[in-house]
Amino acid sequence: MATVILVRHGRTTANASGLLAGRAPGVSLDQIGRDQAAVTGDRLAPVSLVGVVSSPLERCQETAQLILDRQDGSPYSPIEPALTECDYGQWQGRKLSELAGEDLWQVVQSQPSAAVFPGGESMAAMQARSVAAIRRHDAAFEAEHGPESVWVAVSHGDVIKSILADALGMHLDLFQRLSVDPASVSIVRYGSPRPTVVATNTVAGDLSWLSKAVPSGDAPVGGGAGHTTP
Repeated sequence: MATVILVRHGRTTANASGLLAGRAPGVSLDQIGRDQAAVTGDRLAPVSLVGVVSSPLERCQETAQLILDRQDGSPYSPIEPALTECDYGQWQGRKLSELAGEDLWQVVQSQPSAAVFPGGESMAAMQARSVAAIRRHDAAFEAEHGPESVWVAVSHGDVIKSILADALGMHLDLFQRLSVDPASVSIVRYGSPRPTVVATNTVAGDLSWLSKAVPSGDAPVGGGAGHTTP
């Protein structure tokens, strides 16, 4: 089975000022965010990626480029609209501290499957389109490059949390239990009979073992020996 590395974009100017950027244009990585994304690119440099798929928003494309800059080859690097940020509608551009006082805020926290942003999309729709895109790209990369292929999807916090919730078999209402930090790496393998979540929300550590791993569809009874690192 192929391996997908889910990377959240690095910190942005909006993150630093407590604004919900949503799909607003012109929201770029700040210097901390560029440094974070560069570290992620360095972590992934030993891994021969077959693709780096990105959300169309600037902050994700900037993060993707910092990963691509550290690759020896030239991975396929398409833009995937279905991996874009949730459409927060009228919430976009507002301060998180203000939004916390809205009735909808508590729905987002405790029952996100019922959350529909005014003038925007529902969180359930966000999950459906992003999971479908990830599974479609994963199947295509595996068909073209084989079961040992590794690829990256650069997206957004809520989007990645929803993808991880699906892979873990969690109801969307539980996805707020997951954390996805800026420039973090989470790893999923979509195999038969189930997806395997290899890692979530890592911001440091060696990833060179991914270039040597031989994925198996069966879960090791007892946990297995794990991977070896230098």
